[in-house]
Amino acid sequence: MRTTDSLRRSGATYLEQHHKRPTPSALVNLRRRAGATLLLIALAASACSPTFDGPLPDAPTPVSQTEFDGLVAAGAPAVVNVWASWCLPCRSEAPLIATGSLVHPNVEFIGLNVRDSDANARVFMAKYLSDADMVHLSDASGRIPIDLGGGSGVPMTFFYAADGTLAATHRGIIDEPTLARFLDEIDR
Repeated sequence: MRTTDSLRRSGATYLEQHHKRPTPSALVNLRRRAGATLLLIALAASACSPTFDGPLPDAPTPVSQTEFDGLVAAGAPAVVNVWASWCLPCRSEAPLIATGSLVHPNVEFIGLNVRDSDANARVFMAKYLSDADMVHLSDASGRIPIDLGGGSGVPMTFFYAADGTLAATHRGIIDEPTLARFLDEIDR
């Protein structure tokens, strides 16, 4: 049986044989990589935290499933875009949704903010949807899209015909051709 001293000696010998001290240039490179990594993490974190310097719009109006059902059955075609301020793809598609709301005045555009804070939602609306002609609602639990059969992911877009029937559901970020196709289907 080996004693503690012999284990220490064999460990020291192993380290001496197999691990060399880093050179000064290797340490400089390691510090640079660590600094660059920390910088990237800081930039990514700042990009994910919403900030805005101008006046903020009102927070989205909280809505229940029953109130929501009444809004989409109001006699006009509707687009319901489900988003959250923490969702990076939502930021990418928001300008497209805003443009769609201006190009299709006969379609009711509804932004449904889910699982988000009012403060972050207001900043998101100011930065990405300030030009949009749409109603902004909130569903803190995120149950409305799930109950509609869409699931819990964001972004997601629901398209309703004028009679209130669900015409299409698009999961994930929507692109211009897809948005145009679905809008043409409901805005006849």
